[in-house]
Amino acid sequence: MFAAETELKEDPRLQEIFEAIRVIPNFPKPGIMFQDITTLLLNHKVFKDTVDMFVDRYRDMDISVVAGIEARGFMFGPSIALAIGAKFIPLRKPKKLPGEVISEAYELEYGTDCLEMHVGAVQPGERAVVIDDLVATGGTLSAAIKLLEHVGAEVAECACVIGLPQFK
Repeated sequence: MFAAETELKEDPRLQEIFEAIRVIPNFPKPGIMFQDITTLLLNHKVFKDTVDMFVDRYRDMDISVVAGIEARGFMFGPSIALAIGAKFIPLRKPKKLPGEVISEAYELEYGTDCLEMHVGAVQPGERAVVIDDLVATGGTLSAAIKLLEHVGAEVAECACVIGLPQFK
């Protein structure tokens, strides 16, 4: 579900967030319209508004884990976790986490990849939300859900700053 399709559609912050995201054509390869959030991060008000919208949603949902997907999910996840009193769990690309990990391979709109998570970072029964910057095909989010559910977590929701409706 996209925010523009909910009660949030009247929220003026949505337009400001939309306008703060730069689109780079043909990156990282021809045909891809890269959604660059670095321009959003440069505007402290819009960055804060983005985080606040997620915090407002998750504050009272008994979330104990915010799992952020590398790398741009790391931009939003820790702030959300701190604000709602949850721990932040990084979901990383292969060979980035020391120690024992579990992994899940997935396909994305321009190739394949894998996510890893530390064994023991999440306990059975914990409620989690997965945070990333963008959802297109859902492959990365699906891999994140599988990792968390594999260790017994309940994934309450996945949340992204950007949704690409053409992949809906």
